[in-house]
Amino acid sequence: MNSVNVARLQRCESQLRDFFDEALRGVPAEKILESVAEGKWSAHENLAHLGRYHEIFQERLTRILKEDKPVFGRYRAEEDPQWESWRTRPYKEVAADLAARRELLVTKLKSLSDEDYSRIGVHSRFGEMSLALWLEFFLVHEAHHLYVVLGLVRSQRA
Repeated sequence: MNSVNVARLQRCESQLRDFFDEALRGVPAEKILESVAEGKWSAHENLAHLGRYHEIFQERLTRILKEDKPVFGRYRAEEDPQWESWRTRPYKEVAADLAARRELLVTKLKSLSDEDYSRIGVHSRFGEMSLALWLEFFLVHEAHHLYVVLGLVRSQRA
């Protein structure tokens, strides 16, 4: 595997784990579950979204590896019938499931060749993207939600 794909894989392996280890260390579950402004997701809901999005990404990954340039619509939690079951799960269950899904994803990604990372999937907004770019997209999307979680649980609002 080339060095760029190795670095990308290392980020995938560490980003979520490091966030939980550092940013959520000592944060009480009540803070993570705390409701925010109407129409905005709590920290818990952002994490649940990431858990569900792991499932979505795994499905996309499988299709990219098996099909010739599969096309994917934009994912919207509000339109996903399975979103509600993730959103209402207990925090500890969401966190454990998210960690387990990440391990499965990393294991799968480690088994891929550079040729696999070059395979194409078509995003409805971003067009043709290599699997390597899909992984970048996944990590950036995840980082956005982790940033939101950080703001919600570490905010010093009075």
